Amino acid sequence: MRLSFAGIVDRWAPARLKAPLSGLASGIDSIASGKDERAVTQRIAVTTFLVRVVSAFIAYLSQVLLARWMGDFDYGVYVVVWVGAVIIGGLACFGIQTAIVRFIPEYGERRELDLLRGILLGSRVQGIVTSTAIAGFGIVGLLLFGEHVESYYVMPLYLAAICIPMLAIGEIQDGLARGFNWPDLALWPTFIIRPILIILFTWTAIRLGAAPDATTAMATAIVATYATALWQMWAIRRRTARAVPTGPRRFTSLAWITIALPIFLVEGFFNLLTNVDILIVGQLRPPEEVAVYFAAVKTLALVHFVYFAVRAALMPRFSQYYAAGDRLRFEAVVRDSLHWTFWPSVGAVLVLLVAGRLLLSFFGASFVAGYGLLFIFSIGLLFRASIGPAESILTMAGEQRICAAVYAGTFVVNLVLNYTLIPHLGLEGAAIATSTALAVEAIAVYLAVRWRMRLRCSIVHVLVPGSSIVIREGRAS
Repeated sequence: MRLSFAGIVDRWAPARLKAPLSGLASGIDSIASGKDERAVTQRIAVTTFLVRVVSAFIAYLSQVLLARWMGDFDYGVYVVVWVGAVIIGGLACFGIQTAIVRFIPEYGERRELDLLRGILLGSRVQGIVTSTAIAGFGIVGLLLFGEHVESYYVMPLYLAAICIPMLAIGEIQDGLARGFNWPDLALWPTFIIRPILIILFTWTAIRLGAAPDATTAMATAIVATYATALWQMWAIRRRTARAVPTGPRRFTSLAWITIALPIFLVEGFFNLLTNVDILIVGQLRPPEEVAVYFAAVKTLALVHFVYFAVRAALMPRFSQYYAAGDRLRFEAVVRDSLHWTFWPSVGAVLVLLVAGRLLLSFFGASFVAGYGLLFIFSIGLLFRASIGPAESILTMAGEQRICAAVYAGTFVVNLVLNYTLIPHLGLEGAAIATSTALAVEAIAVYLAVRWRMRLRCSIVHVLVPGSSIVIREGRAS
């Protein structure tokens, strides 16, 4: 017997509350069991958000434990190296991890199963080849120029190079799962299983006598990353065997590269934009300050998760409706994306600002010094939330070059501001630089969507009475 929230309200709610609660209960029932595309999209978004909330707790707990086990200095070293490895792992895919989110629903809709089978294999082959080559270049670079790197970074960097190929494969497999609308396989491995394994393996290593330092943490991260990626590969293989009939494969490598490279620029500059501050802080400030800064960043991670949850759920819909020329559904899903991104982000920011001191204290007494950074970061995050996953609209509509130009310009702004402000203002300077860059990015993406898609992709236009997100006059360029 299926659980009905509307039935529970009708039977158990007080009479005066039945009217206001019945609409909410009906909406929950629709999301939980609806068969139409909007209900499915909402269900994916809710599932993704819940997984992200759980993963936020796990990720936060893992960082707290690592900080307490290693201390400020080694935790700061680990943060810089791990963030760098994750960035390179994403860049090593050259955009194919996002392009496949577009290709899979397109090939499925057109019943081009030979191309679908080809992209399933070809994307992973490309990822493992390019990421292994990049990791090899990194190891050679360390052998030749390692004396110019601080000694405490050298061994963790060697270990990070070993980790890069499986980080890249994990990114591609996340994209495959998102393309098939399998949020469990897209999210659980990266955001829940891997951090849990890192903590378990690190704790075990320390208990067995390993030093509680950045080298040990990176070594356990290698084992956790490889175990997670290989399990995800096996799980996706099993599920695709049921979803895609066996048959010949067709590879259109040039077409895939043509689509993927602009996305690579978008994703690359986006990843650099969101993480370059940590790398620059690691370059200009001691590891202890990197640790405090990263703790503040992780404290606001839940706000990022709202954005990424909606983006993961709606990217296939953007692609599907745009490719089909279904303008009404396309506009409706854009409107939904604005609501689903902005309001949960506002709520998350308020909660985190209230509880920020307590949360930072879990890392250690010295980490409370980063509380003021939360207020600075919040401004930029709410600017981004106000336009929803607008860059995904551009990407799925084939406007990757414009998106890449926006991120490139914003990255330069972030880079210049970080190098200008950090020497004078320290960690506050890094936070101001990043928050300003996020606001600039949001404004630029909004203007690009308005220009190219004839959409006012902003929460303001959704809330103002009589306003429409659609620009009817004139025509798109």
